[in-house]
Amino acid sequence: MRIAIATDAWLPQVNGVVRTMTETVNRLKSRGHTVEVIAPDRFTTIPCPGYAEIRLALAPRFGVRKGLHAFAPDIVHIATEGPIGWSARAWCLAHDMPFTSAFHTRFPEYVAARTPLSPDLIWPIMRKFHSPSRTVLTATQSLRNELAGRGIANTAIWSRGIDRELFHPNQPAHPALAQLKKPILLSVGRVAVEKNLHAFLSADTEGTKVIVGDGPARAALAAQYPDAIFMGTRKGAELASIYASADVFVFPSRTDTFGLVILEALACGTPVAAYPVPGPLDIIGLDGRGPASDLPKPVGALNEDLCAAITAALTLDRKAAADYGAQYCWDKCTDQFLNGLQSAVTCAQSRAA
Repeated sequence: MRIAIATDAWLPQVNGVVRTMTETVNRLKSRGHTVEVIAPDRFTTIPCPGYAEIRLALAPRFGVRKGLHAFAPDIVHIATEGPIGWSARAWCLAHDMPFTSAFHTRFPEYVAARTPLSPDLIWPIMRKFHSPSRTVLTATQSLRNELAGRGIANTAIWSRGIDRELFHPNQPAHPALAQLKKPILLSVGRVAVEKNLHAFLSADTEGTKVIVGDGPARAALAAQYPDAIFMGTRKGAELASIYASADVFVFPSRTDTFGLVILEALACGTPVAAYPVPGPLDIIGLDGRGPASDLPKPVGALNEDLCAAITAALTLDRKAAADYGAQYCWDKCTDQFLNGLQSAVTCAQSRAA
């Protein structure tokens, strides 16, 4: 297939959406599909308000139309609800081109975390954006259920994976963590208000708290919590080494749709502590034995008391965590992505006939 992907999230951004899209594009190409990515690197960009690290395409509509027309796709996948996503949506509707979309990010909750606006004011915009999509790809069943309740239908599962050659428990100890007071409690991700890092950093726990990642809240949190270690962004083998050197991976977010970093930590043998909310519930499960409660041993601990979750996670079997994390792979996710696109193409062809 000739697949066009329109996304407002792309390199050099470091986040779960970008990692998911880059891994998917690489695997689509390796399977013989022709892929065209329309991303902010094609346009003049401006900083996202409140989040300067993210660059938004400035008036991309003409450039998006030109790129899509020249590529002549069989199907368009719209990954984000930003300026490029809206422009691609408009082109698809104008040219009767089938498209799929993805619900990666809880924009209503993210806006509410930064402004006085209620999420209920933003959800109608999300419904409008996704309503013409042939398939709305979502990471978990709980998110499908939530979207259905919000009036966003026609969803399908598109899970997440890991690079199993990179993320595994047989890692060298990371030198920066070697001399820290144990237990080492690690969190990885954007350092932003919606990630609820304050709940982790203010938790009354023993050991050392380590934050990997960058974002607009880093300077303020580093000043407020001087005993925590802020390492900035780390990638690749170094990141895998940091995961494996930690005693517990702490995921304090209540707004993520999945939590790719949870999979990476597990695959490196690090049990997870989190709140019992969508994302962690879909990966760890309420009792820590997976969403179907069928794992032989718990791989994480979920509790509304984050300190209690951390304490419980410290007792868990690291091999069980690594074995479970290794079950997730990008090839299975690519199969799901292609199934969603193919069903949209088939539906469009049947309607045309």
